Amino acid sequence: MKKSLTILFVLLPMLAAAQSKLYRGNSTYSSDILCTYDGKYLYNGNSTYSSDIVLTYDGRYVYDGRSTYSSDIVLTFDGKYIYSGRSTYSSDILFTFDGKHLYRGRSTYSSDILLTIDGKHIYRGRSTYSSDILYTIKGSIPITVLVMLM
Repeated sequence: MKKSLTILFVLLPMLAAAQSKLYRGNSTYSSDILCTYDGKYLYNGNSTYSSDIVLTYDGRYVYDGRSTYSSDIVLTFDGKYIYSGRSTYSSDILFTFDGKHLYRGRSTYSSDILLTIDGKHIYRGRSTYSSDILYTIKGSIPITVLVMLM
């Protein structure tokens, strides 16, 4: 029993650190937390209560709320393109992601850059100026989950 408690106290901080946060603007104040992501669920605000689950992400599909039913798929991600619903038809491509930029539709033209992501901040358009920071990320949140918030 004592060994189990020791393991629990060692693992608890690591589990808490696994949660990622998205903050409004160039802030990391708790009052500016928009959502929390735990690797599967996106929660509203600083919560991790099941009643505050906004969406579920399984690495390919984004589902509405806590559901994993195919009828509740909102977005599909294939590693490059983000599609509407469960589709992978080119006509249903909403965004293209190259690892740094999120583009409108199937485009990779610089004029179609909607967001720039450097791992810590999300910037408006092609900019990396601090005045263009829309959000700050603490941890890691998949692009498909971020798209749902934009």
